[in-house]
This record gives sequence, structure tokens and C-alpha cells, in this order.
Amino acid sequence: MICNFLYIDPGTGSMLFSLFIGIATAAVFGLRTLIVKLKFLFSRGKTDEASQKDVIPYVIFSDHKRYWNVFGPVCDEFEKRSIPLTYYTASQDDPVFSKDYKYVKAEYLGSGNKPFAKLNFLKADKVIATTPGLDVYQWKRSKDVNKYIHIPHSAGDLASYRMFGLDHYDAVLTTGENQINFIRKIESLRPSIAKKELVAVGCTYLDENQKRLALLPARESHTQPVVLIAPSWGKSAILSKFGDKLLDELSKTDFKIIVRPHPQSLTSEKELLDSLTKKFEGKNISWNFDNDNFDVLNESDIMITDFSDIILDYTFIFNKPVIYADTNFDTMPYDADWLDEPMWSLKILPQIGVKLEEKDFPSIASVIKDTINNKGLEENRNKVKEEAWCSRGSAVKNIVDYLTTKKD
Repeated sequence: MICNFLYIDPGTGSMLFSLFIGIATAAVFGLRTLIVKLKFLFSRGKTDEASQKDVIPYVIFSDHKRYWNVFGPVCDEFEKRSIPLTYYTASQDDPVFSKDYKYVKAEYLGSGNKPFAKLNFLKADKVIATTPGLDVYQWKRSKDVNKYIHIPHSAGDLASYRMFGLDHYDAVLTTGENQINFIRKIESLRPSIAKKELVAVGCTYLDENQKRLALLPARESHTQPVVLIAPSWGKSAILSKFGDKLLDELSKTDFKIIVRPHPQSLTSEKELLDSLTKKFEGKNISWNFDNDNFDVLNESDIMITDFSDIILDYTFIFNKPVIYADTNFDTMPYDADWLDEPMWSLKILPQIGVKLEEKDFPSIASVIKDTINNKGLEENRNKVKEEAWCSRGSAVKNIVDYLTTKKD
């Protein structure tokens, strides 16, 4: 009889357990707040020196090893200046672990959402990241971080970030004026978000690639063009929209074709890639999955792409022509959907490249040769470079100067 009274059904038990956890969590945070207030009261407002020692001055978070081309030069500069830096990464094989640094301390935080267990409660003065979506998705702002700083991973259009990607950063170190103009436009459209500090510093990885290219001997001309297919990913990108049709026509040419899928395609579009690689096996088409795209960009004579920012890497560093496919970019999931005008990256495409429509596929060989011989595009490429890539050769100095001299 007594046992019947003590029985609790599973649903009620689960609810009570959740209630208990909620009360316990609230109690812990309440007690923590009380302790902090008491410490402040008894110390007469003086700073808790022990607490301050736990604050990390500078933190870089890299959500993937492919962003080492952005952060590597920054780490090298911190090491050169003998300034301690903490480097957190979500890649176990991040290139940082192959470096013999004294002042840069690297730590692998795990993959997926695991890094956020630490990042969301981090104590730091400045946190630097290329990762958009701070305080929108799983990565939340820590109340113990003084300043969150975003560094774009390309010189391209930040309107291609998912909606609200930069809203909760305190500062953005842009590559050029094109990115500043976009951010100010978005801030005017969303007045509830605070205005960010914006500083045009340049682009670290473009600077490094410029140095790499200068060290190489002049490349010999190919007897037949080497054509690089370098798309973005998603339903509006080349491989999703035209994959079979475009590659089928290219396979009929005497050209060497290299397809370099977007890194995100390896996880989000694996079935598509598997299907295409199998279908065109044994043809004049090879596939490139290198972590570093420098060599394949240098090897090719012309690029076919869509709205990928790799266009700017290709034109700015290698000064080579591009063909862009007419894919009708869907702005719906992106910040671009807030704009009442085309994205900057789409507006500059006709200036630096030649448009490819589906009706042109059968004559793709002629389109490629004509574009390679079109000398009028080079002047336009230089104009776009001036707008999107400032302080060439000085980006890493500008970034570290900003981080270490800026007092908040």
C-alpha cells in the first residue's frame, strides 16, 4: 500500500527531474553572483587579481584547419614579437601543431559542437575568429570576454554569410572598403544591433600567396588550356545545377579539366560528388581535394566558377581570366536577402569575367579560348582589386598592431 503511494510515473518523474535541474542551476548561478558581489564589497571595489590572472589576453579560434592560411601569419607575428597567444582549433590535424612555437599555445577542443563547451564560458580579453554566427547558433558570447573580433576568410562579399552572421561581433577587421560598405548597410537596416568597429587591415593569406608566387619561376605555357572548375556549394552552385551537363561538354574537348569542389561539398554534397566522379572516371577530368589551393590555381589557365570567393583569389594573385556560370544565386538564407540591390560580388562579375549560360555549353571550347585571349578584362580586375584588397603586404602587421595596441 505504501509502495503504491511512493510510485511516480515516468512522465512525472522526468518533469520533476527537469524542474530540479532548473532550480539547482539557478541556485548555483545565484550563489556565484552573490559571491562576486560580496568579494567586490569587501575588497572595496578593487580588482580581484587572482581572477584577472585567469583572463587570457589573446585567443584565436579556428573552426577548421583550412583557415590556417588566415591565422598562420598572425601566429607567426605573435611569436616574432614574443607575445603570448592562445590558439584553439576544431581540427585535430591543424597545421599549428606542426609548428615549434614558444609563445603560441595551441589546443584541440574537439570537432562539431564540442569547442563551444569551452568557448561559451571563456575568460579572455580579445577573441579573434573567422566563424560567423556568434550568439546566433551554438557559439554564444561569454560574459567574461571583453571583445569579439571577426577576420573574414576572404576578400569577398560578406553578404554571402548566413543571416545575422556578424551582428554580435564587436569589431571586424576587413580586407577592403567593399566589406565596410556592406556592414554599414546592414547595420542601417537592422538598427537594433550595435555599430561595430570596422578597420580595413588587408588580407593575410592574399599577402602570403603573393609572396609565394613571387618566389616561383615563370610557368611554361600549355599547348592546350588547363581549365579549373572551382564552384561554391549548395543548390545554386555549378555542380548542383549544371554538373552533368557542363562536365559532359568539357569532357568532349582536348583540354585538361580539373574540378576542385568547395570543402563544404565533401560533407553536404557527398552523394553528388560520388556520382560525378564515377560518371566521368577515365575522361580528361581530374579532381582536386588539396587543403591548399595554391598549386592548382597556379597550374590552370582559366577558371569556371559561380559566386565563390575563389574568383578573387584567382584574379588578384594570378591575374587570370574567369568564366562565371549563370546560376541565379538564391539569397534567401543569407544577409544578401536584406539588400535592395545585387551583392557586390555579383555586381563585379561582369567587369572581371565572361558570363556562361546553359545555351553556351555546346560551344564551351570557343568560349574558353575567347576569354583567355580577352585582354580587356585585365584593367577591370585591377580596379576591383583596389576596392577589395587594401594595405597589400601589411595585413598581418596591421592586425597584430590593432590587437596589441588597441585599449578598450
